[in-house]
Amino acid sequence: MAKQKNVVVAQSGGPSPVINNSIRGVVETCAAMPEKFGAVYAAWHGIEGVLKEELLDLSAQPREEIALLRTTPAAGAIGTCRYKLKGENAEDFNRVIDVFKAHNVGYFFYTGGNDSMDTAHKIARLAAERGLDLAATGVPKTIDNDVGDSDFKLIDHTPGYGSVARYWALAVETANEENLGSCPADPVLVMQAMGRKIGFIPAAARLADPARELPLHIYLAESGVGLEQLADGVSDELRRCGRCMVVISEGFNVGDIAARRDSFGHVQFSSSGTTVAQVVTNYLNEKGLPVGGAARCNVPGTDQRHSMICASAVDLDEAYKVGRKAALVAAEDGGGWMATILREPGGVYRVRYDKVPLEAMANSERKFPAAWIAPSRRDVTDEFAAYARPLIGEDWPSVPLVDGRQRFTRFEMIFAEKRCADYVPQAMRRKK
Repeated sequence: MAKQKNVVVAQSGGPSPVINNSIRGVVETCAAMPEKFGAVYAAWHGIEGVLKEELLDLSAQPREEIALLRTTPAAGAIGTCRYKLKGENAEDFNRVIDVFKAHNVGYFFYTGGNDSMDTAHKIARLAAERGLDLAATGVPKTIDNDVGDSDFKLIDHTPGYGSVARYWALAVETANEENLGSCPADPVLVMQAMGRKIGFIPAAARLADPARELPLHIYLAESGVGLEQLADGVSDELRRCGRCMVVISEGFNVGDIAARRDSFGHVQFSSSGTTVAQVVTNYLNEKGLPVGGAARCNVPGTDQRHSMICASAVDLDEAYKVGRKAALVAAEDGGGWMATILREPGGVYRVRYDKVPLEAMANSERKFPAAWIAPSRRDVTDEFAAYARPLIGEDWPSVPLVDGRQRFTRFEMIFAEKRCADYVPQAMRRKK
């Protein structure tokens, strides 16, 4: 009987509250099929871990630690990276194949967004050219919900989005209590949401107030609204209600604020220095409000993508099941696929899990549907709310506590023995 091929799981890019439950879905499904899968390794800090041959042995970990991946947020358990395998970096691609060959790896699961699907697709293609029997499979992840097509036929939503949407629904609810009480002094509260140029995250603020009873304005990066028009809208709201809450995308156009780019070429906005929320707040205060007091701002930063307390139970379950589906697809259909979530038609929320070709997802970018932006350009429609509402669930997640603190996965640092020469990834080599 041929020796079972080993497994490498990895993740890339920004984390989410539920990303580790997708990893758990892959790991537990592989462990339940020993006739198909051999040892399971995690690439320590994503594809960088493959390049450096740092393979954390998950098969050697206590089962309790694997189980705790369900409620362990972000990427501390196995690490992530923002290292992109670029077409001109042939040495990097060859190194990945060499490491996989050295460790008898026949299955590679990459959890991430559209860039990660592109990487998995390129690795699968190169493996085939080099004669390596490798099933490369994608596991979708992105809090931005921007993987896939705008018709929602390839994938309905990505794990991670439902939890961030719930975070914003809860954040706006509680911020309203603050604003309601302090509005004589602070009548305007500006809250900056993640979302470089795709507005699914700030749009989720509408879930805090589906009946539109609050003085809430939502400005997506796609709104096409400028600072002057925004200020006029806020002033009108202040005259009507005496207060106003503004949720604004970090990608809202306020001019040059010296944003930097990561290795994928994506714009990154910080929660320190000059932010969109601060520019908007300063503009409102300099222009003057038609009521007493001043505008102030709140920039939650990365908390919105790693808060397990605010995670959606629906999102947690779907993250696990899409990870499990990826492992089953690799076992039954081989590589070249990404597991996907599709919504069933009808008034009751139900989903099914399927697969799409990696090539179709590589570097895909879903747009926020223009029809879901309200005619006022400072809100989203009921159709968006109906789409997003089921994703945030009904219940609080059950998070284990020890001594009053959250108990997260803590793996033993057991790595596979290195079999290849030391290697420095191409992008990390010092330029002379």
